[in-house]
Amino acid sequence: MKQRVVVIGGGIGGLAAAIDLAVAGCDVVLFEATDRVGGKMGEIQSDGFRWDTGPSVITMPDVLTGLLRDSGADPDDYLTLQPVEPITRYFWPDGTVLNISRDLPRTLDGIRDISEGDVEGWLGFFAYAARLHRITGPTFLYGPPPKVTDLFRMKPRDALNVDGMRTMAAAIDSFVASPLLRQLLKRFATYVGGDPFRAPAPLNVIADVEINRGVIYPVGGVYAIAAALERRARELGVSIRPECRVESITVVNGVVRGVALAGGETIDADVVVANADASDVYESLLPADVIPKKERQRQKESEPSSSGFALLLGIKGQDERLAHHNILFSSDYQREFREIFDEGVPPSEPTVYIAITSKTNPDHAPVGCENWFVLVNAPALGERWDWAARSAEYRDRVIERIESFGFTVRDRIVAEHILTPEDIARQTGAHRGALYGMSPNGRFAAFRRPRNRVATVKGLYLCGGTTHPGGGVPMVVLSGRLAARYAMNETV
Repeated sequence: MKQRVVVIGGGIGGLAAAIDLAVAGCDVVLFEATDRVGGKMGEIQSDGFRWDTGPSVITMPDVLTGLLRDSGADPDDYLTLQPVEPITRYFWPDGTVLNISRDLPRTLDGIRDISEGDVEGWLGFFAYAARLHRITGPTFLYGPPPKVTDLFRMKPRDALNVDGMRTMAAAIDSFVASPLLRQLLKRFATYVGGDPFRAPAPLNVIADVEINRGVIYPVGGVYAIAAALERRARELGVSIRPECRVESITVVNGVVRGVALAGGETIDADVVVANADASDVYESLLPADVIPKKERQRQKESEPSSSGFALLLGIKGQDERLAHHNILFSSDYQREFREIFDEGVPPSEPTVYIAITSKTNPDHAPVGCENWFVLVNAPALGERWDWAARSAEYRDRVIERIESFGFTVRDRIVAEHILTPEDIARQTGAHRGALYGMSPNGRFAAFRRPRNRVATVKGLYLCGGTTHPGGGVPMVVLSGRLAARYAMNETV
């Protein structure tokens, strides 16, 4: 008899789990609360413009293509992936501009222009980051959720090279002296919603993933990934039901029995994979007695990752000074993270990220225009900032920051949408609008992240950016596949 599987949530992790479980012969139905799949990977189209509203930097394409290939599909039939060049263009308040290129000699020429004495340190840092990736990848990224005891099973030399006692910032500072290059390398903490001055040094693997291995772009926009996975899931027989909100998970004697929908319908299931915020699963979807009180409390009290404040701008005219991916840095990075994580307010002088997909896909904007996705890091929702009352004020502050770099913005806006942490929480179910669940700050953060198998409920599995191995499109795909693998090993 076929195993009956319910997947809660059509984010990228849920789609990945559904695909693998369908390939294994399960009868899979996926419930999505909104009108379309994708989760935090969304898109908006208006006034002739198109914007991606979630992830915009895509790395590790083999994770995506591997999922499709393992399902029996040719990835080229579903996605066209092309490299981005330059990977990112960086701007500093003093007028310095640096292109990070896929071509190492070009990048090193730019490094020399900033600080000739840091060329060796730059190369040394990326050798260090590659070594971290080799050592920590099997334990922290590509396998089951890590345990502290896993460190004792490593080769002694590798265990020492994990560099778990330093912060990202301390490790970076030991390689390069230029304040500009230090700031550039510390920004990778934001990819998992963290503070580089508190996040552990092993997270410097993110720099290896992006700069050593490059960034790709799915032609048509990042949402093409969600569309491709939805198409493949349907081809494999997955029943996808949009606008169906799961209200609760039914558990009897510690075993999953199905789910109840908001409209009253009940669905029997042998397996439930929840691609929802882990906090929401524990607090809202499960009976109160199946998760230990201590675990619930730990989830509730854990520091959340950062959120984001985004402006989707339709800009009249085109600016050749900007690339596909751009970073406009603040003058005081440490203050920026202190405001986000300690003070709970958006940065007074934010670093600004601008993605312009019309640089690669001209049809994402009317002729002679550009689509700017503008993002700044923001705190998770709390009492110290009222977005409903102050979003317009902060919007003006962000535009002023961009204009301080010499870019004319205000007079060129012909279309605009604002996304606040409140919008993120409402539209995606993210607890407090935090983009990655728990923050990665602290030496043992990786060991505290929710696991993909709920130990106290047989047949219940978790995936998505709030679970192991963490946020970012490749990691979320891996989380979905790991949840599916657990389910197949235990029930199929």
